[in-house]
Amino acid sequence: MSANPDGRRTDPSLRPTSISVLVVAGLAAAAVGWLVLSFTYTRLPQLPWTPALVLAVLAVAEAMLAQNTSARIQRKPGALPVQPLAVARYVALAKASSLVGAIFAGFSAGLLGWLLLEPTRAAREDVPATTGGLVAGLALIGAALWLERACRVPEQPDRQDDDTDRPSGRL
Repeated sequence: MSANPDGRRTDPSLRPTSISVLVVAGLAAAAVGWLVLSFTYTRLPQLPWTPALVLAVLAVAEAMLAQNTSARIQRKPGALPVQPLAVARYVALAKASSLVGAIFAGFSAGLLGWLLLEPTRAAREDVPATTGGLVAGLALIGAALWLERACRVPEQPDRQDDDTDRPSGRL
């Protein structure tokens, strides 16, 4: 625990990923993508599919992990219990992946915007890979946010204690 300046103790907490942070990161990356492409496009080789495929595979893996983790945390029949440290690692992965997905999707959106306005054949040939990158980035954001949500501890119903539940001699 840590203390505030006024001396009160606070518990450490991990907050859910802020959508506004993802939007700002995506917009900044879109601006950078647009600027980079506008100054260097004639010197670049054809844009590759590899980054989009890597992000798509990561999105599928995180979606599967989210589904599995959700069942395990909710203790559905047949699901093994999950280790708390593993859940903490999944949350860290989800938070990082959502930010990476936002940056990549924003960068791809900036590239795509520039490519759609460029009347050359080379630009038209780069549109599919860039669109794939945008879709893969958005899929990664969705899967990462799902994984983060799946790691939340379900709320327990409030239990009202009454004297009949307590063993005698204990308070």
